Amino acid sequence: MIPLKVLSTSPNAQLRNLGWDWMLGQDTLPYLANEVLRVKPEEVDAYYEAANELFEMFVAAGQHVIDTNRFDELGIPANLIELIKLSWEDDRQIHLYGRFDLVGGIDGQPIKLIEFNADTATCLPETAVVQYAHLRANGLDESQQFNTVFETLTGQFEELLALNPDLQPTILLSAIRDFPEDDANVALIGEAAREAGFDVEFDFIDSVEFSPDEGIFWQNSKNGQFEKVDFWFKLVPWEAIAEDEPELTGMLTQLVQRRLVVVLNPAYTLLFQSKYILKILWELYPNHPLLLETDTKPLAGRACVEKVLFGREGANVRILNADGTERQAVDGEYNAYAKVYQEYAEFPKDAAGYSYQAGVFYAGEACGLGFRRGGIILDNGAGFVGHIVE
Repeated sequence: MIPLKVLSTSPNAQLRNLGWDWMLGQDTLPYLANEVLRVKPEEVDAYYEAANELFEMFVAAGQHVIDTNRFDELGIPANLIELIKLSWEDDRQIHLYGRFDLVGGIDGQPIKLIEFNADTATCLPETAVVQYAHLRANGLDESQQFNTVFETLTGQFEELLALNPDLQPTILLSAIRDFPEDDANVALIGEAAREAGFDVEFDFIDSVEFSPDEGIFWQNSKNGQFEKVDFWFKLVPWEAIAEDEPELTGMLTQLVQRRLVVVLNPAYTLLFQSKYILKILWELYPNHPLLLETDTKPLAGRACVEKVLFGREGANVRILNADGTERQAVDGEYNAYAKVYQEYAEFPKDAAGYSYQAGVFYAGEACGLGFRRGGIILDNGAGFVGHIVE
């Protein structure tokens, strides 16, 4: 049973002061819990080591895909392959950050990989700021958490500057308009970049100017002038850019090739984002203790989870029983993508029957832990639960 600790003071007041009302869950169940999950020091160490090992395995799997030209199996749009190879071969284009979703790790259960949100991972404010503030609001020692997300992310930006001395330390951060959760994630990333020494600007992606000959520009509202940036972070999925904006995809390929911009996360992170990489990992590391078997067809005689190659927040996920019947399913907009089938693993549960999935952020190394809480399939209605190490 999940070990929970009830805290008397919620972080709601701090969130309202930050303008993060979207976290308060007025329309549904509260997004943030008043409990935190008790985690033992040795469990934290296991999460840290698991995420670091998994990232190395993903790099090996990505190299395998490139060497054996298996892009089509992963569902990679053909117009993005050149940019993937360009960014992969250039060590200056580091993977900024991502989040491993894991089952187990507490209550005596082994850690297993569910998937890697490598391209446009969210839950940064919750993990880096909110759970920290929750402990402080209750007079607890905020150092009793596995939570160095902000410091580690800042270190990644410092590394970017060191690796790219020929570029100006100017970065534009872009998200899709009218998604306040995305804005909060981008704002935190911007603070880390500023701390590292970047000049930071924000603009929604529909306002960004792209020039195939000159680079990427944002419009300065103070003087109306368009100003060039040498780094661009986009909280927009690579597959969406490739499918919906083929002209922009070609332009970004030229700009990266000509060193007019570094795009974050790099295009090669789409290799990690595709759920087909879970099958590649099983091929390369069969029966690895951190992996669940994954194939392109249901696993005979075993319960499994059907996933689309590029789905998000539990959309278009189906859980199949050992006899192939459907246990539960979530609708969504991603059903046109090909599917993989991953061995089913039971999430740990609390006394009320809620499931808990660990999220471990990775930014050059594992750097933070948080938990999502919900039903048998964790969708966009799932809540967030912080933790305390004791």
